[in-house]
Amino acid sequence: MDATTAPHRIPPEMPQYGEANHIFEMMQNMLEQLLIHQPTDPIPFMIDHLQLDNDYVPKILVLGPPASGKTTVAMWLCKHLRSNLLSVENLIARQFSSLAAGARQHYQKFKTLPSGLLVRLVQARLREEDCVTRGWILDGIPETREQALLLQTLGIAPRHVIVLSAPDTVLIERNLGKRVDPLTGEVYHTTFDWPPQPEIQNRLLVPAGISEGETARKLLEFHRNIVRIAPSYPKILRVIPADQPCVDVFCQALTYVQTIHRSNAPFTPRVLLLGPMGSGKSLQAALLAQKYGLVNVPDSIIMKVLGRRLDQQDCVERGWVLHGFPRDLDQAHMLNSLGYKPNRVFFLNVPFDSILERLTLRRTDPVTGERYHLMYKPPPTVEIQARLLQNPKDTEEQVKLKMDLFCRTSAELEQFYQPVLPLNGDQDPYTVFEYLESGIINPLPNKVP
Repeated sequence: MDATTAPHRIPPEMPQYGEANHIFEMMQNMLEQLLIHQPTDPIPFMIDHLQLDNDYVPKILVLGPPASGKTTVAMWLCKHLRSNLLSVENLIARQFSSLAAGARQHYQKFKTLPSGLLVRLVQARLREEDCVTRGWILDGIPETREQALLLQTLGIAPRHVIVLSAPDTVLIERNLGKRVDPLTGEVYHTTFDWPPQPEIQNRLLVPAGISEGETARKLLEFHRNIVRIAPSYPKILRVIPADQPCVDVFCQALTYVQTIHRSNAPFTPRVLLLGPMGSGKSLQAALLAQKYGLVNVPDSIIMKVLGRRLDQQDCVERGWVLHGFPRDLDQAHMLNSLGYKPNRVFFLNVPFDSILERLTLRRTDPVTGERYHLMYKPPPTVEIQARLLQNPKDTEEQVKLKMDLFCRTSAELEQFYQPVLPLNGDQDPYTVFEYLESGIINPLPNKVP
């Protein structure tokens, strides 16, 4: 661009293209890899990095005290995300590796590994193709702050760190009933998670080191180490209570690892609010416009000046919030064909009874123009109440007709604008607004099959 012609007008297509293709994040990830690996010839390195297409593969640490369920959660995450599980046990069990063979001998003798040796094992495993293309989950690694710092020095940086936590008394009791399947590595419990298959029951083994005294010693060691490990991952660490059913722990862990952390990418909100009449779309649009400077585009001007309005520089620079339009699939296709694609779509769900209550009880004072609601904002005097009038659009018959029309088209709109963020609109307006804020500020979660 010619600097003498500033200020420049940015075509609206440019930021949309950058957002849709994650250009900023792509360049940021490429720069990170360049700084970590420092290749002598950066151009071929960047080409190879782009061809790998692995910027969003799982990179997860699952940490926790003994009997917290970290191995089970890590295995379930591995199966669900189709990733690779790395633990001390499977790292030293690898065949055709002199490094693993030496580590295996050391582990059999001392029941532990030096930090440097463990980190070298991890580094060698992460360089293999399956870890590069499908990501990895470290089960119980790092064990100490020294190991965490060594991993960081080598450029091994997780995107999500999960720490399981539970009272020591619960963990000691839970550990006493632990049983392990030697064939699959699955962990079971005599009380809480006993396998129904007799063949599995018969081959379960009591793992070593689960006595009460041994467990207490391991817990003390874990508590001493975790307070030094946690500061190494300040913004990506999530503590999940482990004294609940394992399925609930897994669901919370899966939800967390599917989130994308906020980036420094420039972001211009283009918000579409969908929902039935009376769901509060206009109020939420006004609140968003007031707080974030988004341009409020009501449906009354859509058909005539949509293109001209959304192409104006304030919409391009600050973003926009659209509500009341599109009303059907044809209008959605028209909006899409003109290049106006929202990057956040919210659907406000409100029960039909609440909508009737909100709309059919609205009244207007023909003398002052003041608007009232017979339940939420009643008129102050009997005289005013006597002269109130109802808008013909707010009669129960008209509301039911519009709701029927909306119900016929809403499913198609939800399908067209996937992913849609559903919200419960039948609550305090400022509570709804907080959910809207969260959905706009935070990146959309990863799609996981």
